[in-house]
Amino acid sequence: MDGMETQQPPTDPVTLEVTDLMANLVGIFHREYEEAAAARSLTGAQAKVLALLRRGPMPMRHIAQTLSCEPSNITGIVDRLESRGFVTREADPQDRRVKLVAATGTGTAASVELRESLHFAREPLAALDPEERIQLRDLLRRMLAGAVPPA
Repeated sequence: MDGMETQQPPTDPVTLEVTDLMANLVGIFHREYEEAAAARSLTGAQAKVLALLRRGPMPMRHIAQTLSCEPSNITGIVDRLESRGFVTREADPQDRRVKLVAATGTGTAASVELRESLHFAREPLAALDPEERIQLRDLLRRMLAGAVPPA
């Protein structure tokens, strides 16, 4: 090759099993998340935007990058959320050409309620003692810190 390829970690049986287990967890999470969103008359994408906005107002471009979506898709999602009173668009005080999307009180409440309704993780995590949950959290943080952010 060109000498620039990166060394791939070994694919041992434990790594393969961990990968499969994580994929199963992600699948369960997505299924429950979509169901919880639908129960609140939201699409999964709308719910994800509201969850992201719990961090604070942000430009649509940043929402699109974070969710790995086309900006035009985010515009449609934000339009629908805005029509329901879940978000507003406001001019960025640093750059008036940029519109920031902000969750309203109603949007934040809907997102918090949706998050609290998710049981998929609570029940499996209850099988771990508090020290094990802290260890799992720390390992996941370490894994995510080494992950390549979306382009």
